[in-house]
Amino acid sequence: MFKIEKLYMQYKKDIYIYLMSLTHNPLLSEDLLSETFLGAIKSLPAFKGNSDIKTWLFSIARYKWFEYLRKEKKDVSFDDLAMLYITEGVDDKIVEKKAVSRIIELLDCEEKRSKDIVLMRINGYSYYDIALKYQISEGSARVIDFRTKRRIKEILIKEEWNNE
Repeated sequence: MFKIEKLYMQYKKDIYIYLMSLTHNPLLSEDLLSETFLGAIKSLPAFKGNSDIKTWLFSIARYKWFEYLRKEKKDVSFDDLAMLYITEGVDDKIVEKKAVSRIIELLDCEEKRSKDIVLMRINGYSYYDIALKYQISEGSARVIDFRTKRRIKEILIKEEWNNE
């Protein structure tokens, strides 16, 4: 057990920082950090040493993050984007239409493939289907979708559409 404690003390900070960069959530990062080292304990006997131990731990952390995403279906949907920028009150419908129009304008400014991937997700296509169509990995489809939505969200925030 001493070996895993040593690994934990040596790499916990680096892995936590890595997980924070993925989750942007301290509590979730702590949970995933624990799951990462639990996974390491379970698979330590199978570790062959073909890679650096730190690389191996980071790959377990990344796997735990993807596992969490699959379970929680952590997706930013088009409706979620629109709902972030809607106020309450008499002018709700006007503001909502303006927000949706602005999101569509911003989406039109994106690269064609990025725009198509976001629209396919809005229409219910899986990352698997998108990956097949564009001959990319599911992970790449997921990243393109996420980054495109994040760019749109950042622009809307800069434009002060966020009325919270």
